[in-house]
Amino acid sequence: MHLFNRSFWIGTGILFFLTVQLYAQSTVVSGVVRDGRLREPLPYVTVTFQGTTVSTKTDASGRYSISSDKAQSALVYKYVGYRTHTTVIQSGQTQTMNVILEEIAEKLTEVKIVAAKAGPYRNKENPAVELIRNVIAHRPENRIENFNQVAFKQYERLQLSYSNLSDEFMKKKLFKNYQFLFSQQDSDKIGGKNQLPVYLQEKLSNNYYRKSPEKNKKIIYADKHVNYDPNVIDNDGISVYLERMYADINIYDNNILIATTQFLSPIANSAPTFYKYFITDTIKTQSPELIELSFIPRNPQDLVFEGRMYVTNDKHYAVQSVFLKTSRSANLNFVRAAELKQSFIQDSTLKYHLGKSDLVVDFGLTKNKGRGLTGQRTLIISDYQLNKAEPDSIYKGENQVTQLQKGSNNEQYWAQNRPDTVPASTLAIYKNIDSLGKSKSFKTAMTVAGVIFAGYINFGKFEVGPTYTFYSFSPIEGLKLRLGGRTTTDFSTRYYFDGYAAYGFKDQKWKGYMSGAYAFNNKSIYTFPQSFIRASFQRDLYIPGQELRSNSEDDFISSFKRGENNRYLYNDFYRIQYVQEFQNHFGFDLGFRKWSQSPAGALSYYNIVNNQTNIIDQITTSEFNVSMRYAPNEKFYQGKRSRVIVNNKYPIYNLRYAVGIKGLLGGQYNYQNIMASVDKRFYLSQLGIADVKFEAGYVGGGKVPYPLLAIHKANQTYAYQIYAFNMMNFLEFVSDHYAAVYADHTFSGFFLNKIPLLKSLKLREYVSFKAIYGGVRAENNPANDPQLMQFNKNSAGVPTTYTFDKLPYMEGSVGIGNIFKILRLDGVRRFNYLDHPNAPKYGVRIKLKIEL
Repeated sequence: MHLFNRSFWIGTGILFFLTVQLYAQSTVVSGVVRDGRLREPLPYVTVTFQGTTVSTKTDASGRYSISSDKAQSALVYKYVGYRTHTTVIQSGQTQTMNVILEEIAEKLTEVKIVAAKAGPYRNKENPAVELIRNVIAHRPENRIENFNQVAFKQYERLQLSYSNLSDEFMKKKLFKNYQFLFSQQDSDKIGGKNQLPVYLQEKLSNNYYRKSPEKNKKIIYADKHVNYDPNVIDNDGISVYLERMYADINIYDNNILIATTQFLSPIANSAPTFYKYFITDTIKTQSPELIELSFIPRNPQDLVFEGRMYVTNDKHYAVQSVFLKTSRSANLNFVRAAELKQSFIQDSTLKYHLGKSDLVVDFGLTKNKGRGLTGQRTLIISDYQLNKAEPDSIYKGENQVTQLQKGSNNEQYWAQNRPDTVPASTLAIYKNIDSLGKSKSFKTAMTVAGVIFAGYINFGKFEVGPTYTFYSFSPIEGLKLRLGGRTTTDFSTRYYFDGYAAYGFKDQKWKGYMSGAYAFNNKSIYTFPQSFIRASFQRDLYIPGQELRSNSEDDFISSFKRGENNRYLYNDFYRIQYVQEFQNHFGFDLGFRKWSQSPAGALSYYNIVNNQTNIIDQITTSEFNVSMRYAPNEKFYQGKRSRVIVNNKYPIYNLRYAVGIKGLLGGQYNYQNIMASVDKRFYLSQLGIADVKFEAGYVGGGKVPYPLLAIHKANQTYAYQIYAFNMMNFLEFVSDHYAAVYADHTFSGFFLNKIPLLKSLKLREYVSFKAIYGGVRAENNPANDPQLMQFNKNSAGVPTTYTFDKLPYMEGSVGIGNIFKILRLDGVRRFNYLDHPNAPKYGVRIKLKIEL
């Protein structure tokens, strides 16, 4: 470690020497710009070398730094509502210039006092509301989408830090040799004084928009970011997830998404219903004249902002700058504070377009105190080109592609091309994290984190897990112990092996899974885009109707189930599959499977032959199948063996077709099975978010026993499942043709926020409705043919498996979420088919749901 420290200081000395040499002939000015009356720092003041286009803006703490290799004599400071200030500087020197700006805003010429006490706020005859209605009416002409084609350059910086750290925390033994990791800022800034930067990413891109046919295209030509151990953390996934948390914000949209939460824009169509507006200043020294418009929520718990904006007082009513922040009383979890500052620049047509955007969000378990996590995303947009025709080739392919320029990964490239002045302490994150990653203590911490969050224990060329499947139980198996693992890319980037072994102590049977795969694209078969061929064999116990998965994962929590839970299947499952995904998020899975299933527990397979019960020990099918999935604009975080989808407004389409062949490798039936579904999320502004799924299926091509029909997905656990029927029993309904709808809606506290006392709890309302209807055609109905496999019955001889009558099966629920910030509790009601054995009418289900 002493060697590391010595090397670190030698390197720092060399870097300092080079820096001095670089700027020996340069003019470098830094300082702080403050308000002349309150002496508070002024953010986003434009600082320019006089007579040039070289400029920068102060950060959220009023600090700035600007440099030039050419002779300079003065700096000009400009800020809306303040007098332009010019300061003489020394050319060719490094110097500090702290500046005070004086306000020049004029008060309104007419003030009316109608009573000693102000009356209630009203929209009618309110000049501030009339102004905002004009802004709303002119939104279409001020949107960038108003142009036929737009091109611009964009620089984006995303930084993540552990924040609000105490001095005692920094002095912990763990950080004894890593004090260089910490950074400091103003204590009144979001995130507090002491911070531990953990992630930094910078991107440069060319961006294009075409109105008809509408298309956005982003070409990233430089990308620099922190890299962690890929065996533990999906670095690309971090970037995707953070970009979703800190998404692009267009003030002209009706709704603004911050940290996955939807806020109503202050210039949305319905904004006057949820905001109060006040004209607080006029600025006549600008051309056009600007009006300062302040706004606050009518109801502080609603998902709206407070802040101010400057609007041009002309026929365009364009937004020149805006400052938004979340209310401390807003129904948010873990978000302690969020601020958005945007400034707009004029183009050659005098239209205003976004020039800079700065979003800061601070997360924490507690509202005011304690450590947290602070993220900041900064965008600088320049070189607008309007209505310039671009070749069609620009818009082909994915909406976002990466085409890195040569040398874009070195520091010199970024020093020359970064359009913003970034503090050296911020840029040090790149080297600091790289140094930290080489330390044994950090590697140990990352290994522990991998076990906790990913469920795998890494041993280099292979890893053991998932840990949460080591222990489970069921009525058939009793105690079930399982141990599994798989190879990693350290073993091979072409060949992958996966498997587990399990033993049930009650049924005294071994289960297991083994697979081998070959990756055509020479990368992990679990990461996007997948391209591999795999062969596998699995022997395990399943509940009929539950999804058969090659990576079946038992777990302790799902072992607890309500009602009768004694009908299972032993399965032998042979499969070969070819999986291919494309960059446009279309993918297919083409394969063959042989499936042998045997009933277990209270489940029995039988038919009637010559008026005698004929027990069927096993049925076997052999089928070819293809599954296709299309998820346009899909984003996700890549887990160890599955993906965490980052929800957005775009639909997801699924289609599966299978054909069974009698006589092939012991297959006993000919059939065709087709299933299609579409999932869609709807953002309904202040009324919340709705997730809707439509699904339909059809089984045909010959007589088949009911276990090969669609066994509708029931849920007998106590956990609420969105895409399952929570009051339906296992194997209760089967169909050879059906259609289903699932709808789950959260109002995000829209109603509860308005109830005294309750609103302080920040609870959230949920409603859901699910229905499914179908049937069994005459040729597949065992009531018409005793030689067909008969529906299952209980010990009293009462049927427990049915097809639908004249009505669809329906259930609904009303729930309260955000209980202790992590739980959702639903009261579920089953509306019909209540005469079935053990059919529950009411139930209570719980779901772990962590929301912001």
